[in-house]
Amino acid sequence: MSNAPPSADEKPFVAQHSVPAGVVATRWWWVRHAPVRSDGGNIYGQSDIDCDCSDRVVFDAVSRVLPRNAVWYASKLKRTHMTADAIFAAGFPRPSTITHDADLNEQHLGDWQGANRVAFFANLPINLSTFWFAPIDERSPNGESFMDLYERTKRAIVRITAAHPGQDIVAVAHGGTIKAAIGVALRDQPERGLAFTVDNCSITRLDHMASDGQEGWRIPMVNQQPWIADASHAAMHQPAGPEVATPTKLA
Repeated sequence: MSNAPPSADEKPFVAQHSVPAGVVATRWWWVRHAPVRSDGGNIYGQSDIDCDCSDRVVFDAVSRVLPRNAVWYASKLKRTHMTADAIFAAGFPRPSTITHDADLNEQHLGDWQGANRVAFFANLPINLSTFWFAPIDERSPNGESFMDLYERTKRAIVRITAAHPGQDIVAVAHGGTIKAAIGVALRDQPERGLAFTVDNCSITRLDHMASDGQEGWRIPMVNQQPWIADASHAAMHQPAGPEVATPTKLA
């Protein structure tokens, strides 16, 4: 193997954790909102309901991981605003502005919103290809499909990355939105994003890399839960309300 430097016509190898000169790395720090406990066991989707931000151990841990000089975004739904406020209450310096962007909202589940979650899934065939409410291109009655969510999430990522190149971006959002973002990072594979678990309050980091007309994504972490290092929070999952008695909890 030659130790000679690359010629002007060669593209140097990009090491897994490095950001070489000439590469612009824009780091997305996705945070899913805190657990929803007031849903009564029902699907909520874009219903604008509260979340439970009482667990100080969780928010103290999250606040120590996020970058200090980031630009902040959240969806238009108040559970993401409450989650951001809980991070600031744990000691994270409050940014001067937080942009609330509707493109980061959870999937609108239309007539499924308000339906009992257990009954809904009991009536569906098992589909191990989606891990979601329906196949990705099936639109809920009077609502969206996952592909609708995916396309607007992708649109937001492209727009916000262009507005803040080379910066850290914290986006407080939703399970579906973050799964869509992972699909974008996997080079436009929305169905692959659905295979990832995204727990409440977890952090997912996706780095957009751009250089010389090229672009790509690096995925440093998905569903990181820094609070599990505390002995009182050894569980890998933050249960939410009626979830304890239900087979699954999505939105």
